[in-house]
Amino acid sequence: MDYLFSIIFGIIQGITEFLPVSSSGHLVLLHKFISLPLKNEIAFDVVLHLATLFAVLWFFKKDIISIIKSFLLNFTDKKNSESRIGWMIIISAIPAGFVGYFFENIIEKYFRSVLFVAIMLVLVGILFIVMEKISKFNKDYKNLKYSQAFMIGVAQCLALIPGTSRSGITIIAGLSLGLKREQAVRFSFLMSLPIIFGASVKKIPELFNSGLQSNELIILFIAFLFSFLSGIITIKYFLRFAQNKKLNIFAYYRFILAMLIIYYFIIN
Repeated sequence: MDYLFSIIFGIIQGITEFLPVSSSGHLVLLHKFISLPLKNEIAFDVVLHLATLFAVLWFFKKDIISIIKSFLLNFTDKKNSESRIGWMIIISAIPAGFVGYFFENIIEKYFRSVLFVAIMLVLVGILFIVMEKISKFNKDYKNLKYSQAFMIGVAQCLALIPGTSRSGITIIAGLSLGLKREQAVRFSFLMSLPIIFGASVKKIPELFNSGLQSNELIILFIAFLFSFLSGIITIKYFLRFAQNKKLNIFAYYRFILAMLIIYYFIIN
C-alpha cells in the first residue's frame, strides 16, 4: 500500500504543480489522509517538486537550451530577445528566493495548516475571476519589461503559503499585465526553474542526512517517477487548454475544494 500511496502522491503533485490549484495545498491535505513511513514529510514534498522541475526541463528543453546559449552570448555583447528571457527569469526569482531563504521556517510553522490552505484557495480563485474580466490578453511574455518580470516574482512570494499555487499566482500576475493566457502560463513554468531548484538544493540534503531506509528510497523513487511523468502530460495539455479557454474553471474547483476542507476539518 505504501507504494500505491507514493504513486498517488506523485500523480497529484505532477498535476497540481502546473494547474493553478496549489500543489503544496494538495500535499498538505494528502498527508492528513495518507500516512507514509517517512521521517521528513517536507523534504519528501521537495523531492516531488524536484520531479516537476525535471518535467519542465524536459518539456521546454529546446527553449531552455536556446535561452542559456543566448544568455551566455549576452556577455559578448550579442544581445537578443532570448537573452532577455534569461534575465527576466533570474529577476523574477529574486523576491521569492529572498523570502524563502529568510522566512521559510516561519512560513512552515505558521502557514502550513488546512485553514490557510482553504483561505488561499478562495482568495486566489477570486483573483482568477477578476483577471478573466479585466485582462487585455494582448501581450507575449517576451515583451515584458524587467520591472514587470520582477512584479510577477513578487507575486510568486505568496506561493510559499500552501493553498496559493505558484503557477496560479504567477499566471494571475501575468494576466494583470495583459499577457495572453498561454503566454502567462508558459512564463510561469519557465520562471519556476530557479525557485524549485533552489528549494531542492536546500532541502534534499536534509532528507538524506536523516538516514533513509531502503523502503523509503523506493517510495521516493516511485513518487518521483510518477510526478515527473504526470507533470509532462499536464504541461502539454494545460498549455493547449490555455490557448483558447478561460481559466475560471480552476477558480470554481478551488472554491469547491475550500468548502470541503472547511466542512471536513473545521466544521465537522
